[in-house]
Amino acid sequence: MSTSDKTYKVQNWSDYNEALVDRGRLTVWISGEAIEGWEDDSPPQQGAQWIFTDLAVKTCLQLKAVYGLGLRETEGFVASLFELMRLEELPVPDYTTLSKRQGDLDVDLSGGGGLRAGSKEESTAEEESMHLVIDSTGLKVYGEGEWKQRIHGKQKRRTWRKLHLGVDSETGLLTAVRLTDNTVHDGSQVESLLEETLSGTSETDPSDANASEANASEANASEANASQAEAQEARAQEAVLDTVGADGAYDTWDVYGAITDRGANPVIPPQRNAKIKKHGNCSGPPLPRDETIRYIRQHGRKKWKRIHGYHRRSLAETAVYRFKGLMGRFVEARTWENERTEVRLKAKALNRMTRLGMPETSETAV
Repeated sequence: MSTSDKTYKVQNWSDYNEALVDRGRLTVWISGEAIEGWEDDSPPQQGAQWIFTDLAVKTCLQLKAVYGLGLRETEGFVASLFELMRLEELPVPDYTTLSKRQGDLDVDLSGGGGLRAGSKEESTAEEESMHLVIDSTGLKVYGEGEWKQRIHGKQKRRTWRKLHLGVDSETGLLTAVRLTDNTVHDGSQVESLLEETLSGTSETDPSDANASEANASEANASEANASQAEAQEARAQEAVLDTVGADGAYDTWDVYGAITDRGANPVIPPQRNAKIKKHGNCSGPPLPRDETIRYIRQHGRKKWKRIHGYHRRSLAETAVYRFKGLMGRFVEARTWENERTEVRLKAKALNRMTRLGMPETSETAV
C-alpha cells in the first residue's frame, strides 16, 4: 500500500473534543496563582512603586494573544472579568502599563500552569530521548497583503520578522523560540535553539536583565535567580537530545557542529552536489555529514529519508501551521523587545493548548 492510500482515524475523539472546548475556558488562562499574586508587595524602591507583578502583566497579555484583543480591549476585558468574579478591589493594568512592561518580561516556555480543576494534568515523566525538529517562518509586521500585490502590484514597503521554532516531535510542544530580522540565516539560530531546549532558559537580552534588576529589590532578585537556576538545572538533567531534524536550508558545517557538540545526531539532507570533506584515509572518526553523503550515494536519498526518520521534520511545519492558525500571521507590537515577548507569549499559549489534549491517530484500512 502506498503512502497516499493510507488513511488515519482519530482514536481519542471524545477527549480531543473536550480539549478543544477547554481552550476557550477563562479558567485555563487565569490561574488562582495569578489572582493571589496580582499586586506587587515588594519593598519600597526609589521612584514610582510597582503596582502589578510580572505574572499579572503576563496574564493580561496572554489573554490578549489568545482572544485576539487590542491593548485597550484587554484592559476592559480584564476589568469586566474581575467584576463578574467579584474582585473589584483588584486594580487592572491600563494599556500603557501593558505596553511599557511587555518588553521587560521573561517568558519561560516550559510548564503548563493555569489549568482548571479537573482538566488533564501535564505528565511529569520526561521522555528518555528527544527528537527535535527545527524550522522557521515569516510573521508580517505591516505592509500590503498578497492579494493586493498580485492584482495591483507592490506600492508600499513591507516589513516582516523571521520566527525560528524548535519542536519536540513526540509531544508537539515548542521547546525553543527565536525572533530575528528577516535577513538572518536560519542556521545561525540553531545553537541558541538547542541551548534553550536543553536548559529551558528563555530568550533575554542583557539590557532587559539590567532593567529588571534595577526595578526589583536585591533580596527578591537573588531569590528569583536562585530558584530559576535550580529549575533550569533540573530541566537540563532531564532533557536528553538524541536527534535533530531540519531541511536542506540548515545544511552548514556550523549547524552540524552545534548538533554533534551536544551529543545529538543530525538528520539534515545535504545538497545534491555535496562533496565529502573527510575521506576514509584521513585520521579520526568520520564526520556525520560525510556518512550521510556516502549512504545516499549507495542507497539513494529516498531510502535515507525513510531509514533515518527525516519525514518527522514535517511536524515542525505542522507546528508553524498551528502557530499561525491559532495565534495569527502578524506581529502586532511595534518595538523589538515587545515583538519578542509577544511571540513567546503566543508560543507559551500554544503549548498550553497542546497540553490540554491532542488527537491520537492510527492507520486504518482503505
